[in-house]
Amino acid sequence: MQQEVDFLWIIICSALVFLMQAGFLCLESGLTRSKNSINVAIKNLADFCLTTFIYWLFSFALMFGISANGIFGTTGFAIDFQSTPMMAGAFFVFQVMFCGASVTIISGAIAERIKFGAYVLITLVIAGLVYPVFGHWAWAGLDQGVANGWLNSKGFIDFAGSTVVHSVGGWAALAILLIIGSRHGRFNENGKAIPIKHSSLSQATLGTVLLFIGWLGFNGGSTLALNSQVSLIIVNTVIAGSVGACSAGLLGYAVQNKLNVTQFMNGCLGGLVAITAGCFAVSTPAAVMIGLVGGMIVIGVEQFLEYRQIDDAVGAIPVHLGAGIWGTLAVGLYGDLEVLATGLTRFEQVQVQFLGIASCAVWTLGVTYSLMFLINKIYPIRVSLPHEIIGLNISEHGVVEENLADENLSDRNVPKDLNAKQDVSSLKVI
Repeated sequence: MQQEVDFLWIIICSALVFLMQAGFLCLESGLTRSKNSINVAIKNLADFCLTTFIYWLFSFALMFGISANGIFGTTGFAIDFQSTPMMAGAFFVFQVMFCGASVTIISGAIAERIKFGAYVLITLVIAGLVYPVFGHWAWAGLDQGVANGWLNSKGFIDFAGSTVVHSVGGWAALAILLIIGSRHGRFNENGKAIPIKHSSLSQATLGTVLLFIGWLGFNGGSTLALNSQVSLIIVNTVIAGSVGACSAGLLGYAVQNKLNVTQFMNGCLGGLVAITAGCFAVSTPAAVMIGLVGGMIVIGVEQFLEYRQIDDAVGAIPVHLGAGIWGTLAVGLYGDLEVLATGLTRFEQVQVQFLGIASCAVWTLGVTYSLMFLINKIYPIRVSLPHEIIGLNISEHGVVEENLADENLSDRNVPKDLNAKQDVSSLKVI
């Protein structure tokens, strides 16, 4: 009977995590311009569908197959779940949702300038190589209650993916942004940031709410069973996300003398990302502190990226990378050592958490940058300037929404041949 209850719990949580895809879609399309909204939306659906197939074909095996010296898995390729126990299928579905979330993080950061075909290649690189290999290091043996990866065997703890899911997505997004650069008109000739309008902050807020709801399954389902830990996990998750929003909102208000809507939303998400690694092993007051610092880190990283002229369209790197690093480190700082059960002292636990953070940075940033740099030399991954100015809805998909009857999209501004060179200096950025 307990197995049936656990199975149902994992399936429910998988559905909640799947709901996060709708959250990402609303958040990203709301924070970008209307002329790119269709492109942003279809990328979210496409990367999930492609990720699911890749993960079944070989990534699940690389991540959870029999380990080759703790580096990658070697069994379970294109597995037939008709011949496996029901819990194996539930575990696969839950894990493929995590992989899809990690890839989707990249979509928002690089929005409004990436070719759709290039994004497909990015999905292949991350879902097919980067994510499952690092996932094996940190989570191999998770389904069996053992530590088979070289990283988790040293005592590294990342309960629900502050590093495995969120930092991987954040590092990969940073690598690609370093290659493709900022959007046209984002910075002036002096390097000062120029605000770019959002299409719908109310839609983005809805996306944040959907993500918050999905996070209850994201963290709660990582127990892989409906047990006594679930209550604390969900309480800590709700509190950290709420405190993260408040801390980011107050910090933004102190600087700008008004509530910055995007900072409030991203602070909420930053608190959720930060608590994800240690939600099962920290006290509620510790969850408050983790969320508080997580929200502040989001603001700090956002300002640093702007200073460095790194154009993250939706604030994905501050949320998922900045808060993800903090949350992973917080496991060592605040985690109950008896619950963590690694046998390490607090100082040793902090050290191994640093090791996990560093190994994620080297692997994800290094591999993603190297492969995408080479691909970009053969097949430029950024759209041309005329395509970027008219919007990716038209240039990538040949469609436009009715509410885009704007002078920037009138016939006089749209080239008859999108591949032809034209003078775009007079076009206004919307």
